[in-house]
Amino acid sequence: MRGIDIARICDISTSTLKHYEEWGLVPEIPRTESGYRQYSDTHLSYFKSIVKLNIGYGMGLVKEIMPLIQQKEFLKALWIVNASQADLQKERIQAEQVITMLETEEVEWIDQMKHQNVTYTIGEVAEIAGVRTSGIRHWEKEQLIIPTRDSRSGYRLYTQAEIKRVMIIRTVSRAAGSLDIVREVLEGTDAENLRRTKELAVESLTYIDQSLIAGMKAIAELTLLIDSLAEPGDEWTAENLGSYAYFR
Repeated sequence: MRGIDIARICDISTSTLKHYEEWGLVPEIPRTESGYRQYSDTHLSYFKSIVKLNIGYGMGLVKEIMPLIQQKEFLKALWIVNASQADLQKERIQAEQVITMLETEEVEWIDQMKHQNVTYTIGEVAEIAGVRTSGIRHWEKEQLIIPTRDSRSGYRLYTQAEIKRVMIIRTVSRAAGSLDIVREVLEGTDAENLRRTKELAVESLTYIDQSLIAGMKAIAELTLLIDSLAEPGDEWTAENLGSYAYFR
């Protein structure tokens, strides 16, 4: 099979195909005596999985799991994918929380949290909002949030209102695609701010749902690849797994 044939099937360029090969994402590709690559059906399955996984989860995850697939470390690869799916679910829950926050004056969402302080450290904010502290610092640098400083320690201190702002930034930035747009929304009039923020929060839910669909399609393609690579005796080929095996 020629590279151009695989590129057409996967709807990618031949140069992208070569990048995937150079990054070690597929098994070594043999060459003819004249130096041409000889792709097999297995290589095609790898490339199809890579393309779908990139759409569903990003190239970072692809680069992490494809070497594991080549080593037949299927479970390790699958747990990485599972963790990414779990993160997506958390992201959707947080987006729904933001929409709820925008529809009520009371911050009922924070009553569910274990921290009930007047002010919060950056670590506590990161835990509550589901973001990294580096992200919060970046938004502070962009002046999207302006915490106070403890007069003695110099540590950042955040109020509940600022936590709410952090959660809004986190959610709407996914749909907005630009911090400049997020800034415009946050700096608008109260009525316009609320309307536009709700719109972006709802858009982010749609984006998350689309990511779920793309992820499931990627898992289906990855399943086909593993099916073709697994051998008798591998845990992947075992029958009657899970609750069926337990309760039979």
